[in-house]
Amino acid sequence: MTELQETRSVEVCFSPGLFQDILTRGDFIVVLVDILRATTTICTAVANGAEAIIPVATHEEARRLKARGYLVASEKDGMHLDFADFGNSAFSFTEDAIGGKTVVYCTTNGTRTLEIAKSAGSIVIGAFINISAVTEWLTSQQRDVVILCSGWKNRFCLEDALFAGALAGRLLETGLFHTECDSAHAAMDLWSVAERDVLGYVEKAAQRHRLKKLELDDVIPYSFACDQVKVVPLFDGNVIKGDEARIGL
Repeated sequence: MTELQETRSVEVCFSPGLFQDILTRGDFIVVLVDILRATTTICTAVANGAEAIIPVATHEEARRLKARGYLVASEKDGMHLDFADFGNSAFSFTEDAIGGKTVVYCTTNGTRTLEIAKSAGSIVIGAFINISAVTEWLTSQQRDVVILCSGWKNRFCLEDALFAGALAGRLLETGLFHTECDSAHAAMDLWSVAERDVLGYVEKAAQRHRLKKLELDDVIPYSFACDQVKVVPLFDGNVIKGDEARIGL
């Protein structure tokens, strides 16, 4: 066998609008990323004992489940919606607030991207705060990987691309993966520029400044801090949990 035949592929998709055109086919894992803020928040919630997270793509669905008695976290363009119990800050998802509970979750980009990626066999939630746990889990799966950036309303965003580069680089360093994807190489090059001062580099990111204008940027340093939690949240097409158990709605 050649080296390429013995290893698994890594591909980066910079926008959910491009997901239908990915090169990877067959059995693969999607790593969903939305650093500011959905996947950072999901990882925090799971680490703090959330029983499950039900991602929904629309505010209408979130309202319907709120009426059925679920806790709801929902935002639009960064702002906490008035009918929701929580917005989209990881700091709201404390153990006291969500431990042992199921939370319905709707965001501008992340949960809508999950809906698009449902065709994949497996979806794992990735963020800087769980990057080592996700890397270890992916290396144990022996499957191809597509790192899917949620972006901003189908547009490229810096923060997700930085994570994609960091994760792709870690996977290649294991020797168990290879890439023939230009987007993966671009993401890794971007990360090589940013990694020495990621908070300084991310000052260029549009979403960083959106959050600053809304006075919601207290979560920025935490969002780019590696290995704050050890969880690997998995989406089974219905709910997100730290395992693959299902909840019926």
